[in-house]
Amino acid sequence: MEQDLKYKDITEKIIGASFEVHKFLGNGFPEVIYQRALAYELTKFGLSYKREIEQQIFYKDLPKPIGTRRADFVVKGKVLVEMKAISEITDVHYAQSLNYLKIYKLEVGLLINFGSKSLTFKRLVYTPKT
Repeated sequence: MEQDLKYKDITEKIIGASFEVHKFLGNGFPEVIYQRALAYELTKFGLSYKREIEQQIFYKDLPKPIGTRRADFVVKGKVLVEMKAISEITDVHYAQSLNYLKIYKLEVGLLINFGSKSLTFKRLVYTPKT
């Protein structure tokens, strides 16, 4: 029996849009090229998004942020998309994406790599510690 995944309808469209980009462009371009193409495809797939939203990072009880980070996309205010254009995704990239979910206070994300011969992606879920 298939598990009911949170925001499955959104993530399936994002993955479909990503495959469309990779099918047309292939691999070998800088990440920004894929970002621009994916922005176009997300719109065609009927998905609203924000791109490169700067998020402050706080540490413990310090009143001021210690830095900022930018995720590539936040789709429909619910799904974080982190893109790469590298030959292979490593554990560091997974950790980075999970950290982005944490600081953006989102539960579901996609790590998508356009740099390999075939498009690769990983669905990520962050569950806050209670």
